[in-house]
Amino acid sequence: MSDAHDSESQGHGDDGGDGHGHAHDHDGGDDHHHHSHDAASVSVAVVTVTSSRTLKEDPSGEYLVSAFEDAGHEIAVHELVRDEYDSVQGTVDRLARRDDTDAVVTTGGTGVTPDDVTPEAVEPLFAKTLPGFGELFRRLSYEEVGTHTIGSRAVAGVTTATPVFCLPGSENAVRLGVDEIILPEIGHLVGLASRDSDDETETEAEDEDEDAEQTPATESADGDADQAS
Repeated sequence: MSDAHDSESQGHGDDGGDGHGHAHDHDGGDDHHHHSHDAASVSVAVVTVTSSRTLKEDPSGEYLVSAFEDAGHEIAVHELVRDEYDSVQGTVDRLARRDDTDAVVTTGGTGVTPDDVTPEAVEPLFAKTLPGFGELFRRLSYEEVGTHTIGSRAVAGVTTATPVFCLPGSENAVRLGVDEIILPEIGHLVGLASRDSDDETETEAEDEDEDAEQTPATESADGDADQAS
């Protein structure tokens, strides 16, 4: 992920953030601290994107794992992939589709060097983008690293009803992104992202129940018609 020479390794790095306050979700409904669909605990897949480190030398990935666990969430898996378009895209897509994964968070590969390809690899997977994530990250990052934040390409979106967040590779940037943005909102976003699919499943089940109730009556009517003839 070229962390040794891209802007991610400079403090909070390339993917800075917007203001410190959390905007109320005008589309989601109620007060953002207590939504009926919020997930109290989520299962997160952590992906470290790097061609120069190992999981044993991964302070950013380790911080993500500890931050989520300390907040009462679970880690479904922690994987490391190289800075390669197909590897990054395939890994995120596979993890987002897992039944035991509610969200995916990547670290690394969001800089401006030629081998930083995480946004290019992940964005095509998004059914919905979350532009506010990158905007907020860059604003918060500006407070720490100033105009270096223009090199930030942190992105987020939703794929297969699973929120995906792509953070820089530096530990300081990861701390900023997870502590200030992701942890306060992840339960809310997971609840919203999965709500449509849950409602659709409930609707399909209700439809099946209605069909089952109607079928005997139809057969009975057909039988009576046959007897009458």
